Amino acid sequence: MIRVVVVDDHPVVRAGLRAVLDASPEIEVVGEAGDASSALSTIESIRPDVVVLDMHLGTGPDGIDVLHRLQEAEVDGAPQVLIVTVFDNDFDIDAALSAGAAGYLLKDAPEGDLVAAVASIAAGKHPLDPRVATRIAAQHRRSDDLPSPRELEVLAAAADGHDNASIARHLFISQATVKSHLASLFAKLSVTSRTAAVAEARRRGHLR
Repeated sequence: MIRVVVVDDHPVVRAGLRAVLDASPEIEVVGEAGDASSALSTIESIRPDVVVLDMHLGTGPDGIDVLHRLQEAEVDGAPQVLIVTVFDNDFDIDAALSAGAAGYLLKDAPEGDLVAAVASIAAGKHPLDPRVATRIAAQHRRSDDLPSPRELEVLAAAADGHDNASIARHLFISQATVKSHLASLFAKLSVTSRTAAVAEARRRGHLR
């Protein structure tokens, strides 16, 4: 049996989450809380397997604070946390996962997804709402499109008027490597010339 504590500042939402989870023969809701302080005390006294936690808990400390406190406690057998929230922006997703959340689900997900996510977390997995997974994948793609520090060194030298041979000597790399870095930059910046690459990199804030 997976023992769960539900934390949400809206009583109606808590009741709905409890009803969905209690309907599963594998899950038992053993406690609930409406704010960060009562959440922490409830978790400490009950020691559940999983905490279903909202991101924003009224005007006081929020779900991120709860996550940080659980991390700081370093309790043996500390519960895994599933964030269940309406917020699907990059800031909240990054904050929750960085603070130690094991999964992230949006509140309008199908009821079956909630049950599956709790079971998945209890099994040591890290379930993500498909929409959240899409956002994270998009973030990674954007990161992959950023020029590397070495590519920017090459471009800065090119901006100062150095040719490939001069750049190679200055950075202690081969001319073939210089060409490779420039080709990669052109693709990432969607340009076809050094002049355009320098202008676009400055526009994006990569170069002064």
